[in-house]
Amino acid sequence: MSITVLNPGLLTTVQDMGRVGYQQFGVSVSGVMDPRAAAVANILAGNPESEAVLECTMLGPQLRFDADNTIAITGGDLMASLDGQPVPTYRAVAVQAGQTLRFQAPKTGCRAYIAFTGGLDIPLVMGSRSTYMKAKIGGFQGRKLQKDDVIGFRAPGAPKNLTERYIYPEFIPRPVYTIRVVMGPQDDAFTPQGIAAFLGETYSVTNEFDRMGCRLDGTPIQHITDGNIISDGIAFGAIQVPTEGKPIIMGADRQTTGGYTKIANVISADFRLLGQLKAGDKVRFEKVSIQEAQQALLNQRAALRTLRRSLDM
Repeated sequence: MSITVLNPGLLTTVQDMGRVGYQQFGVSVSGVMDPRAAAVANILAGNPESEAVLECTMLGPQLRFDADNTIAITGGDLMASLDGQPVPTYRAVAVQAGQTLRFQAPKTGCRAYIAFTGGLDIPLVMGSRSTYMKAKIGGFQGRKLQKDDVIGFRAPGAPKNLTERYIYPEFIPRPVYTIRVVMGPQDDAFTPQGIAAFLGETYSVTNEFDRMGCRLDGTPIQHITDGNIISDGIAFGAIQVPTEGKPIIMGADRQTTGGYTKIANVISADFRLLGQLKAGDKVRFEKVSIQEAQQALLNQRAALRTLRRSLDM
């Protein structure tokens, strides 16, 4: 009971919600870049929200199913098809043994997530199935998927109310992504003009973007002195600004510490946007309070609970 990788695509890895509790030892959290999309995929597939999924970047894989199962695809629309027939996103879909799932190119977004009912047969490493490629731990042999890899299912099947397990796709293309941030912890290292540029200008995503970070181009953000600090911890969504003034948003595979000033941090509720950024996209930043950030996350979690209840009734 498994899937066979016929073509791995550009970058396909096993990810869950991350390897929490080990940054103090230099181990990256890793995990999905778009936690909301992964959680919705799992809910649609009848899994716990934290179950491991396949994260597919830009060009998705070709997977042959060697057993019947149910899948759900969310996040960016990479134009999935099953034996040549389009597969809708944000919907549970029954798949039969012998069928092949393929992807084409991004129609919207950057990363798609495939959830499999019952989960993938991937061992836990430090409490997580996430792939951390730099350390070669977790996931499938600590690496991205390759041709002829075979991954088993733990408990394939069909979730309750299969035909009713769908929602309208949440992810839509945007001309400019407005990402909410909480300022700090080193926002006092920047001039008033630098802060105004950060919150007032539109930045472009460069070709330097991956699971570790996303480098932006645009109006330089001016420091009072320079961009160097004594190294401290790095959170998902931290926005580092080196002395040159061009911001870098840190991702799921970020380093555990860093020595550049951090002007702000993307709020957790907007990781869903951060995880879909690709080269050429435009980004603006909107300042919010810690209380607003907390409420946005609570609202997102409440929406996921409501979705699960509505599907499992």
